Order: sequence, then C-alpha cells, then structure tokens
Amino acid sequence: MGAADSTRRRKGVATLDELGDFDTIIDVRSPAEFADDHIPGAISCPVLDDAQRAEVGTLYKQVSPFVAKKLGAAYISANIAGHLREHFLDRDKGWRPLIVCWRGGMRSGAMTTVFRSIGWDACQLDGGYKTFRTHVLAELETLPGQYRYQVLGGPTGSAKTRVLQAIAEQGGQVLDLEEIACHKGSVLGRLPGQPQPSQKWFETAIWQTLRNFDPARPVFVEAESRKIGNLRLPAELFTAMQSSPICEICADIPQRVDFLLRDYDYFTQDALNLKKHLDALRPLLGHERVNAWHEQIDQHDFAGLTGSLLQHHYDPLYARARQRDYSATPTAFSASTLDEAEIARLAATILDHAAPTTETAQA
Repeated sequence: MGAADSTRRRKGVATLDELGDFDTIIDVRSPAEFADDHIPGAISCPVLDDAQRAEVGTLYKQVSPFVAKKLGAAYISANIAGHLREHFLDRDKGWRPLIVCWRGGMRSGAMTTVFRSIGWDACQLDGGYKTFRTHVLAELETLPGQYRYQVLGGPTGSAKTRVLQAIAEQGGQVLDLEEIACHKGSVLGRLPGQPQPSQKWFETAIWQTLRNFDPARPVFVEAESRKIGNLRLPAELFTAMQSSPICEICADIPQRVDFLLRDYDYFTQDALNLKKHLDALRPLLGHERVNAWHEQIDQHDFAGLTGSLLQHHYDPLYARARQRDYSATPTAFSASTLDEAEIARLAATILDHAAPTTETAQA
C-alpha cells in the first residue's frame, strides 16, 4: 500500500481496487436505488428509505439545502441506529465493512463516521456507486473481447437453454444470458412471477460473470438477438458473439413440440394470459391466424397450437435473425429426441467439439 493509499485508509476512504479487502459491502442508498443496480454481494441498509429520500430532495430544491440537511440528518441518524441494532451488534472488532452511497458523500460518510467511532475499520467507497458504474461500463467495452465464444444456435424448441445448462453441469464455462435477463427471449418468453431486472443490473451481472471466466477456455453462450425481452446486450459482447463459431442443434418439429409443451407448461394452465401474449402478433401475422390459435387454445389443442406457432412464426423469425445477426457457417448437432439423456449427450458432444479450439489457442 502506497502513501496515498495509507492516507485514504486513515481517513476512512477506499477505492474500487480494494473491494476484496472488506468483509461486508454495505449499500446505504435507498431500496429503489439498490434494486436498480448495486455492487454484487452488497447488502442493502438504506439510511434514507425511498419516501424519506424524496422528501429530503424536495426540501432541498423547494426550501433550502440547510432545512433539507437537518431533516436528512435526523432520518439518517435514526436509520443507522436501527441497522446497528438489527444487523451489526454481533460483529467483532476485526470486522471491516465498506460503505457505499451514490457518490461517496453524506449518506455513506455518516455511517462510516459512526462505525469508525465504535472501533471498526470502516471505509466509504471513494466516488461511491457512480464510480463503480463507470468502471463496469468501461470494462464492458473491452472484457467481452478477451474470450472465445461457442454460440449455441437452433430454432425455438431445440432445447438450446437446457443444453447450455447441461454444458455448465459438465464443467463448461457458460454465459446464460436468458437466466440473467429472466426471460426466454421470445413473445412468450416472460417468466411467470419473475420480472426482468433493470438494464443496469443486467449489465453488472454480465460483467460479474465474465470477469470470473478463464480466457484460456471457451465460453458457451446461446445465440441471441440484440435484445432479450426489454434488455439490450452490451454492444461489444453482441459483436463478439456474431463473429463466433456456431453449434446448431437440429431436431424435428414433433420433438420440439414435445419439448416446448414441457418447457412452457405454465402457459397451458392460463388460457387468457396465453391469448393476450399471442394477440401481440396480430399486426405481424394477421387476425385470421391469431384467431385460429385462440380456437386451438379453447379446444386445448396445445400440441397443434405449438406446431403452428413454430411453422408460421418462430421458424421464419429464427431464419431471418440467423441470416441478419450471425454469419458463420454452423456445425450441426442432430438430436433424435430432446429428453434429459439426449440433452446430456448433446452437451458432452458440443464440449468435445470445442476442446480442439482450446488446445489450438494454447499451442
């Protein structure tokens, strides 16, 4: 540690490079700010809740900074006391917390002062969350290009995501973008009871995953468009994926229909919700086609509905997206069925296929 670093630590300030030196990262921003994005692994201990932050901010703009700071200090003091009683009284003297607010100002400074007066080696993050966010964005401009990707392609229902998960189970490095995005990437891709995260948290989670990968080994990722639901892929990551080799999973429509009926079984249990999602396709495919799908839903003909969706919507959509976004000639991997045993076999075969690429890179 240099002289400048020692001075900062004596003053209770730490930098991003020192994140790993602390036992706990405490984010004191409001719950809404924390939900939007935060340093991975941080815990939320707001010194102003959402309503209090709004109230203090209104006073600051409409009355005066002095009046706002008085009320803010009262709220902050009470909330710090509450967090101390509820979360930290059992911590010993050697505990070292890092405290984060928006810019490393009053909110984190207040908690740091209290904790240091107790005797803990508490520090506030220099520049706060804003510095962390700037760092993540800068890293996402270069980090994706440090890896070699194997892109899993295949039309809807070819079990790409499940194969990707099986590759991870067998020891492969996997970037599961749909899991991070909480979305399966199609008009029916929204997961029940799981809202998508914010764009910021999506980017932070991708950064966190990538930075822990080994550049000497391939990274397996599913072929995606520029967006998954409402979330945009980082530009450099998408560019890297577009120029990568493609492993194309090939399966017949009956096998894909059978797989989709298992994978999207929650839609067959909510006919009104399914119709609502399909109505979004009326401008693209017309009322006659969508009305026919509604009739199949009413008749509980979900196999026929799924086959028709593949034929008239998903397969043409996939063909256009492949031609637009991915130029590499794919290597085909045929699947006789799409049960768990076949998925595990596909994963092992694709891992073996990628192994020579790794050896060549290391040679």
